[in-house]
Amino acid sequence: MNKRIFLSSPHMSGSELGYIGEVFESNYIAPLGVFVDRFEESIKNYTGAKNALALNSGTAAIHLALRVLGIGEGDDVLASTFTFIGSINAILYERANPVFIDSDEKSWNLSPFLLEKYLKECSKKPKALIVTHLYGQSADIKSIAMICKEYGVYLVEDAAESLGATFDGKHTGTFGDFGIYSFNGNKILTTSGGGMLVGSNKEWIEKARFYSTQAREPFVHYEHNDYGYNYRMSNVLAAIGVGQMEVIEDRVAKKREIFEWYKELLGDIKEINFMPELPNSRGNRWLTALTFAKTDYRKVMQALEEINVESRPLWKPMHMQPLFKDAKRLVDGTSEELFSKGLCLASSTTMSYEDVFMISQKIKETIKA
Repeated sequence: MNKRIFLSSPHMSGSELGYIGEVFESNYIAPLGVFVDRFEESIKNYTGAKNALALNSGTAAIHLALRVLGIGEGDDVLASTFTFIGSINAILYERANPVFIDSDEKSWNLSPFLLEKYLKECSKKPKALIVTHLYGQSADIKSIAMICKEYGVYLVEDAAESLGATFDGKHTGTFGDFGIYSFNGNKILTTSGGGMLVGSNKEWIEKARFYSTQAREPFVHYEHNDYGYNYRMSNVLAAIGVGQMEVIEDRVAKKREIFEWYKELLGDIKEINFMPELPNSRGNRWLTALTFAKTDYRKVMQALEEINVESRPLWKPMHMQPLFKDAKRLVDGTSEELFSKGLCLASSTTMSYEDVFMISQKIKETIKA
C-alpha cells in the first residue's frame, strides 16, 4: 500500500521553524506580537488590501465583518448556497436569516443573474451578501460587486479557499466591503488554524480589531462598554504564516500545475467536466474539482480509497441541509446537480506527476469497469 495521499496537506516552506524559534526565544507566545504584525503586512503587500486583521479562524473574520456592518436579529443576509457551512454560521451567530442563491454553470459560483433577480423581486431588502470563491476559483465578482452597489447591499467576500486567485488582475477578497482568508490545515497556505479579515475602510477594520480583543476600552484597568470576542491570532501561528507567505506564488503555481496534469490525463474522457475558470481570472486551483456525467462519484471515491488516496464530494448545498430547510432561497438546480455528480481530487502541493498519473489511471479503470 502506497503512502496516504491527502486531499490538500500542509506544505511548509522551510522558514517556519526558524521563525517559531524566534518567537520562543522572545518568550512571547501569547496572542499578538511582532509576527502577527508581520503576517498582516505580508497579506496587505501580496493582495493589495489596505488593511488586515489576523484572527484565529476565517469564521471569526466573517463574524466580525457582519458585526461591524450592523447585521442583527431578523436581518436577511444573502449567501452562496454552494459552499461550506463555515461561510454561513456567522449569520446565525448574529440571529440573522440566511438567504441562499444558487450557482451558475460558467463558474460554479454564485450566479449574478439569480442574485439580481432576487433583489428585484424580494419583499424584504437583504443587508449583506456573503459570496464564496469556491475551490479557489473567482466568482464573477465584478458583476456581483456592481449589483450589490446598485441595490445598496454590503458585500463580504469569503475568499477562504482562494488566496492567490485574481479577477482582472485584482485579488479575490479585495472587491467587497470586507474579504476573508482562511489558514486552516488544508488550505493553500496554513498556520494550522487561523484567518484574516481585510478591507479598505480603516475605521471598520479597527472596530473589528476592538471586538476581536474582548472589546476592551483603552484603560489601564479592564473597562467594557460593549461585548467582544477572543478572536486574535497567536504569535506562534503568525510566525508560521510569515514563512508560508514567502512561497504563496510557488504554491499557486503547483496547484495549477496539478490541475493541468489531471486535465492532460483525464481531459479526453467525454463524461468528465472540470470546474471552469472565468475569462480574465486566475484561480489558485486549491482543489481540482470535476463532475462525472454517468459514473457514480461514490464508486470513484471507493476505488481511490483502495489505493490510499483521499477524495471528497463537492459541497452539499446549504439549502439542502436539514438545518436550513425553512430558509429563503432562489435556486435553479445547478448546485444540486453539481453535488450529485462531483468530486474533489487529491491536490496536495507535495504531489508528483507520478501520483497524479496513478490516481488518473485508477479513475479511468473505474469508469471502464
